[in-house]
Amino acid sequence: MQLQWLLLLPALPAALALKDGNDTDTLLWGAYRPNLYFGLRPRIPESLMTGLMWFGTQDYQSFGKTRHTCEQNELDSYTWTEFDAREGGVQVLKDGLNNVKITTELLKVAGGEHGGSWAARVRGEPLRPGEPSRISTIFYLGLEGTGGLEMETEEEDDGIDGEIKFSGSSLQLDEFKVRVKDGPDNHHLTEGPFYEDFKDRVGKTHFLGRPMTPGSIWKAKDHILKAVVDRFKEAVARYQPPALPDPSFILTLPDDVYTNSNLFAVQKTFDGPFQFDVFFESASAKQKLSSTTLDQGIPALLEAYNNRFEVAFPYPADYPAEKRQSLLAFSKAVTSNLIGGIGYFYGNSIVDKKFSYEWDEDEDASPSSDGESGAKLTEPKALLTATPSRSFFPRGFYWDEGFHLLHIGQYDNDLSLEILRDWINLIDQDGWVGREQILGEEARSKVPPEFQTQVPNYANPPTLAMAVTAFIERFKSQSTAQGVPDQDLGMNFGTGQVPLGTGSNANTVPTTTGVESQYLDSPELAFSYLKSIYEPLKRHYEWFRRTQRGQIKQYGRKARSRTEAYRWRGRSELHVLTSGMDDYPRGPPHAGELHLDLISWMAFFSRTMKDIATFIDEKDDAASFAETEKAIINNIEDLHWNEAEKMYCDAGVNEDDESYHVCHKGYLSLFPFLHSLLPADSPHLGAILDLLHDPEHLWSPYGLRSLSASHPEFGKGENYWKEPIWIQMNYLALSSLHKTYAAQPGPYQSKAKEIYKDLRKNVIDNVVKEYERTGYVWEQYDPLTGEGKRSHPFTGWTSLTALILAEKY
Repeated sequence: MQLQWLLLLPALPAALALKDGNDTDTLLWGAYRPNLYFGLRPRIPESLMTGLMWFGTQDYQSFGKTRHTCEQNELDSYTWTEFDAREGGVQVLKDGLNNVKITTELLKVAGGEHGGSWAARVRGEPLRPGEPSRISTIFYLGLEGTGGLEMETEEEDDGIDGEIKFSGSSLQLDEFKVRVKDGPDNHHLTEGPFYEDFKDRVGKTHFLGRPMTPGSIWKAKDHILKAVVDRFKEAVARYQPPALPDPSFILTLPDDVYTNSNLFAVQKTFDGPFQFDVFFESASAKQKLSSTTLDQGIPALLEAYNNRFEVAFPYPADYPAEKRQSLLAFSKAVTSNLIGGIGYFYGNSIVDKKFSYEWDEDEDASPSSDGESGAKLTEPKALLTATPSRSFFPRGFYWDEGFHLLHIGQYDNDLSLEILRDWINLIDQDGWVGREQILGEEARSKVPPEFQTQVPNYANPPTLAMAVTAFIERFKSQSTAQGVPDQDLGMNFGTGQVPLGTGSNANTVPTTTGVESQYLDSPELAFSYLKSIYEPLKRHYEWFRRTQRGQIKQYGRKARSRTEAYRWRGRSELHVLTSGMDDYPRGPPHAGELHLDLISWMAFFSRTMKDIATFIDEKDDAASFAETEKAIINNIEDLHWNEAEKMYCDAGVNEDDESYHVCHKGYLSLFPFLHSLLPADSPHLGAILDLLHDPEHLWSPYGLRSLSASHPEFGKGENYWKEPIWIQMNYLALSSLHKTYAAQPGPYQSKAKEIYKDLRKNVIDNVVKEYERTGYVWEQYDPLTGEGKRSHPFTGWTSLTALILAEKY
């Protein structure tokens, strides 16, 4: 997306030039501190980081509730209304306690050789115009690693009038400047207790500079607020309670800079509406930014974003025209929050190579075990990833990320590939990748200790395969639109032999032309990307088949394949966290149990590997993957179908070492259907459709329940996966219906169409209703009332509602 405002700049941005295919310069800077309400940083392990804090000055108590990190139930709402990872966007934060609506605007300005520049605007206005709105904001910047940062503006004991300037340099950012400038119409409190004592400080910008130890910039809030408290204690000593100065006069930074400071903060205190701008200027870009850049750039960004969004997520013809604006606003917000929730993390993680439960002990020691036991810190790693919830889960989750990438890829294909590449790079030499990526102290600070340690024989649903499959489907769709025959897709690109009509001189008009779609527009780039991830992904696939294998012959089970059976490792008595469906009912733990969901995931993973191998012309591998896929699907029938119950089930082992089916009607029962593993004329399909469409079991007016309403454990205990509606599972059901069972001829096609239509409407209507009622999308929804439950905002996989609305599966 090339913005009109770039025409205002001296030269065409260098970032538009192709480098390695994916235009990573436009992705260097971002709101990559998603656990903060507004925090910027580049994708550099040790570098510059910024953050925004604010508190109300209507009383002293509000200082103790300073806003900084995203918290549940703190703000009325916070949402990126529009956000593009390469360009910037607009976020609206509503803070009822302090009667302020804060709008943060970010504009990225590509250019130069070090990732470009950016400008940010922070605006505030009263939520309730007739009531006071008195806000103190603190914007900070800190530099980790080698380099330097200093305040160029001369220090003043009572604060600074006018713009404040900083300069700095680092190895990867090179030289840069940061400027903080007031808006034109700010007002300050000029009356109140003891105003005369502080009139020389009122209306000025207050500041501090402090040296921070390596790896501690993320703790900036603690150090900054301590400085405010220390300044308060010193200043308040001459007053006798309850006759104290107005909080806005005395809760200020100390206006001093220590030697060797690498953390700086600037504080501005306002009465009523306010505005200030922050400019980061990369020296190599040779561009001077100003408030005019934002005045003209933000409207142009929004116009371009809105136009592009409606192409990526077209408004459906079957929804009424009068709902168009509200539904588009919803879709933009959840998409923007998903992309605005992408974070860059760097640090070590905690791994215990030797831990296992007793039913896993005999066979599951890590092949790479070095004999050491106990949790250990790994070498640091970097990861660009979306996050499920900025407030509750601000880190990378494998189970979630594949779903995130389906949505991100629909808007920005190449961004989704950049994230996928980072996840692929985490796959170790054994083929394992941790199911939670808790990288560094800041990430660990949001995770209870009992969940911080990862174990190298524990898996998670291999959802990254979904992201690969979605990319291949998008590429094929794009190439078909450009007139490339199916048989030519993916062949011979590695040798430079491009099929006629697909090269740079092709007489076709690409359907997309931006930096976000280079891998869709170029067969060579698509081929090279899939080739680059193929070996590590294959290693990961083989790790699954090796470490999660289940037992067949030991318990007299009969199956066409003697090898294709699977069991999640790492379960406890009551939870199978590794499956992603934590407390969903299962049988007793046993080394011989078999899990229906895992074998279904492995069939899907095999199909994905077959598709990649076919694309990059690995014919022998493709044939092998096809064989494995067929063997797995056969064994799903042989090992998991229960004819008496007319459903697919787990398999357990009883006290007599005999295999039996463990049948609990719910999401688990649907897995072969969810992954479209059944043919459209399968004799089992009718029973599955009956199960999901039955109000006594899974059907509700708000979406499919996780467990049958007739199940004795429905709604009991922890009730995480024993009742609530999960949107990603409904998305899988809708995708399967839309692309397979309602699309292909078969005895149940008309029924599949009817279910699809009703289920889609139920899910969309309820998620949107709750969003409009509460200001949030939620982790899950109550099947009895439709109310949002648990974590919020949960613009991870719940944002898939936007794809469901646009019918992009």
